[in-house]
Amino acid sequence: MSLDDLDWFVTLADTQNMTRAAERLHTTQPTLSRSLARLEQEIGAPLFDRVGRRLRLNQSGQVLLIHARRSLFELRSASDHIRSLRDPDRGTVRLSFLHSVATWLAPELIRDFRARAPQVQFTLTQAASYELAALVTDGAVDLAVTGPRPDDPDLGWHEIHREELCLVVPRDHRLADRDRVGIAEAADEPFIMLGSSFGLRRLTDELLARVGAEPTIAFESAEIPTMESLAAAGLGVTVVPRPRPHRADPNAAYIPLTDDAAQRVLGLVWPLSRPESPVVERFRLFVVAAEWASL
Repeated sequence: MSLDDLDWFVTLADTQNMTRAAERLHTTQPTLSRSLARLEQEIGAPLFDRVGRRLRLNQSGQVLLIHARRSLFELRSASDHIRSLRDPDRGTVRLSFLHSVATWLAPELIRDFRARAPQVQFTLTQAASYELAALVTDGAVDLAVTGPRPDDPDLGWHEIHREELCLVVPRDHRLADRDRVGIAEAADEPFIMLGSSFGLRRLTDELLARVGAEPTIAFESAEIPTMESLAAAGLGVTVVPRPRPHRADPNAAYIPLTDDAAQRVLGLVWPLSRPESPVVERFRLFVVAAEWASL
């Protein structure tokens, strides 16, 4: 089984379109079609269902895609590892992080590390907390900045920063002028929440459960800024980390919560069972050893 055929198959699975895949791979459609035919002959089963001009992975294709990604990752990791052994100041770190730290924590970590290792490259992705642990476990990324700490015992963890949680209300809300507030004082309000699988949603649910509250969910969203905007418009209240300077919605009031558990812990996650390339290890140790209290 050709590695090129596997690599091309993954691209074709991502695009689900022969024309776009051929353009991305800088090859011709007939060449790509022959590659797919070879692979299907080797596997002994078709890998796609043809739906008009689109290709849709069938069950066999979905199984192969999982193993193809892992195989290509391992081979590329080996190549990166060998290159890094020859020159530990070079290489690539595949880093993923929460959307909410994309404008401050992640860039600051990378900036400070690149000041020491300017030739190191980074491949960056953003995802929700429930997705980040899976990306690390599956080998799609080397490291992730997430919070709260994942439950998986096969993942290493180092705390980087703690964020204070705030109640967000519109400027004319009855609590808007308060310096601090307990979550119980807003328990009867309609709440705007992230989806149930998000880490911040779990933290909010736990805060409300501690005071015996069963909140009314007015809206669910996948983005913190959307929750803030909905709260600012008077459509409910929400709980978010204290915003960074100049990032707050001007029409909302952000009131720090007094509850003991009203904080989100952010940390670095890595796989304990998979060997690291020297450049990934160097970045991880940099983060673990660094002082981030100023953040």
